[in-house]
Amino acid sequence: MMFWDVCDYSLMRTRSEEDRETLWDAWGSWSECSRTCGGGASYSLRRCLSSRTCEGQNIKYRTCSNVDCPPDAGDFRAQQCSAHADVRYQGHFHDWLPVYNDPENPCALKCKAKGSGLVVELAPKVLDGTRCYTESLDMCINGVCQIVGCDHELGSTAKEDNCGICNGDGSSCRLVRGHYKSQHLLHNALITQLIDIPTFPLLN
Repeated sequence: MMFWDVCDYSLMRTRSEEDRETLWDAWGSWSECSRTCGGGASYSLRRCLSSRTCEGQNIKYRTCSNVDCPPDAGDFRAQQCSAHADVRYQGHFHDWLPVYNDPENPCALKCKAKGSGLVVELAPKVLDGTRCYTESLDMCINGVCQIVGCDHELGSTAKEDNCGICNGDGSSCRLVRGHYKSQHLLHNALITQLIDIPTFPLLN
């Protein structure tokens, strides 16, 4: 009689993953948020317990302080540029203004000297939590632009629907089609535009 050893590959894979995890210490507590408002980043660290190299990352991030800043708080990237105003550049002091939406490296601190065309990279990385682009929730973390969904989760692809609802299906409002007459004259003609305006149901 012949006997066959049947291997459960899924079990082997699970044990292999567990073996890799046991080489790491537990994750530490989360750091203080990089911002107090406007969306920042926090990190947690873990230590490799093996004398060999551990597989995986020793740091993980999450978003935090996802509340709107007060109107007088100022722009986060602009604050980082203005912090260099008391540092000489090529022998001169400058008032620095932020350069936004750099397509090549959105997470570098590039600033423009007020009153001139001088643009300088004042730091290779902006502070964690700085928006990559002005019209996006994506944020810079450790110098890398990370995707952030409307649910404020890193790596999330969640987007708002036409009603402004995160991950919505567009059923919470309806479109009202109408005409809008602009008050601006173009070649002595009154401009008429066709627009769609989402309307929301009234709450009792």
